[in-house]
Amino acid sequence: MKYHMRRQDRQLKGDEIAAIFKEGKYVVLSLCRENEPYIVTLSYGFDQSRNCLYLHCAKDGLKLDFLSANPVVCGTVILDRGYADNECGHPFETVVFRGLIRIAETLDEKRHGIQTIISHLESNPQAIMQKALKTDAVYDTIQVLRLDIAEATGKKGR
Repeated sequence: MKYHMRRQDRQLKGDEIAAIFKEGKYVVLSLCRENEPYIVTLSYGFDQSRNCLYLHCAKDGLKLDFLSANPVVCGTVILDRGYADNECGHPFETVVFRGLIRIAETLDEKRHGIQTIISHLESNPQAIMQKALKTDAVYDTIQVLRLDIAEATGKKGR
């Protein structure tokens, strides 16, 4: 069953949602396997042209166990503008989305994913790439994930 946003005046669409993905630095993902929930917070890189997020993690671990059992995820990016003291208010923008995660298989996709993440997070991405990505061997030590966004809704407060 699909729900509509009760406060339509707070609903964000299209470019406003993309702007939140661009400004955000971390995503909170909700994963599930065999009716067991798991939530994890990760930094990401947003690739608007592919409508996806790139993430990285260790080659094995709990999140990969959950994702191998069920690659469908729900996530949120929150831009918290701080609580407005003495106003009982909280300015924010947030996106809630659903999508499918898969492991990047090819070296080219791993490179693209890591470069997307670094470019998204760093003010001087070239310096970090030259320092951290000297050889392709680095890609053997990490897992690169691609989260294809299937649907997203946005909301702003205050």
